[in-house]
Amino acid sequence: MGIYEELGVRRIINANARWTALGGSKMPEPVLAAMNEASGAYVDMHELQRAVGHRIAELTRNEGAFITTGAAAGLVVSVLAAMNRGDLTTIAQAIEGRTPARHEVVIHRAHRIPYDPAVRLAGARMVEIGNALQTFPWELEAAIGEATAAVLFVAGEHLAHAALSLVQTVEIAHARGVPVIVDAAAQLPPPENLWRFTRELGADLAVFSGGKDLRGPQASGLIVGAAEWIEACRVNGSPYQRLARPMKAGKEEMIGLLAAIKVYLAVDHAARAAWFEATVQDWIDAVAGLPGVAASRQFPDEAGQPAPRAHIAVDPAIVGLTGADLHRRLWEGEPGIAVALAGPNAVSLSPTVLDGDDPAIVGRRLREILAPAAVAV
Repeated sequence: MGIYEELGVRRIINANARWTALGGSKMPEPVLAAMNEASGAYVDMHELQRAVGHRIAELTRNEGAFITTGAAAGLVVSVLAAMNRGDLTTIAQAIEGRTPARHEVVIHRAHRIPYDPAVRLAGARMVEIGNALQTFPWELEAAIGEATAAVLFVAGEHLAHAALSLVQTVEIAHARGVPVIVDAAAQLPPPENLWRFTRELGADLAVFSGGKDLRGPQASGLIVGAAEWIEACRVNGSPYQRLARPMKAGKEEMIGLLAAIKVYLAVDHAARAAWFEATVQDWIDAVAGLPGVAASRQFPDEAGQPAPRAHIAVDPAIVGLTGADLHRRLWEGEPGIAVALAGPNAVSLSPTVLDGDDPAIVGRRLREILAPAAVAV
């Protein structure tokens, strides 16, 4: 009996996305082996954080890197760094409850997401610019003042339509001496994003999840960027006993994430993308011709990544099932399959999290559920 079976917890097939609520990712063997080795010794954590950061910076073509306990923690640490610039006096005053002179973070209204409370957790005040339809450069210019600590830019094609570009944002912010932090938590693939936001587009810091497409430890996050800002992150973070102490990455997470990045950068991402496309087409073919069922390819995915999804729409009058019914039956079946609701009468499925026989099982279950329902009606 496995550990999950002993606890009475079901194993599921994740055809939704690399959600934290679904366990993030399954780590490859080199990552597990590295974490196991890391757990067997004591080390100076300051030295380890610097050494791992230096190696990851080399791999990702950045000046520096810092490991946190997830991308949300990376936002907290990055905002703290922007607020106090690594100044120990300002850090000490903040620990005692004093608000730093720089305590505002500017963000596009179009970029407001469920994870941005991390900014307020750092003690900053959010200043919105633009609206849900458009943003003008003068709005960013007007929002930046003496209290501005940073501009937070949330990356992703799904959030880009009503916001300034990152290049525009960086140009305006840097002209006023303000750093730009990119929330790129889910913006892998492509692997080039590990250096594109910072080295090519000029952002000062970019934050990634370690437990999503990198397939590192779920409780890991990565900040990459300019050396001075990474140093400011470091002096705010663990193992120092400062405000970011709760975002404590262990030696296992640090070594595991380093191993995951090595594996990730060695992957044939073109072949992987082709496999994604083939899997989505297999799912579309699995339900092709069923009455009341329409299947199509969607691109990009739900996080604006360059990956396809399968969109399965049903006509309840013909199939006898709503999208919610299909979602529930997939989840409650054996094995349970997680997919995303895509409106009242549709679901969407992602191939990016799957391996082995999982895609075939998903396609078979779709047809098993939808074909009898369509015939019955």
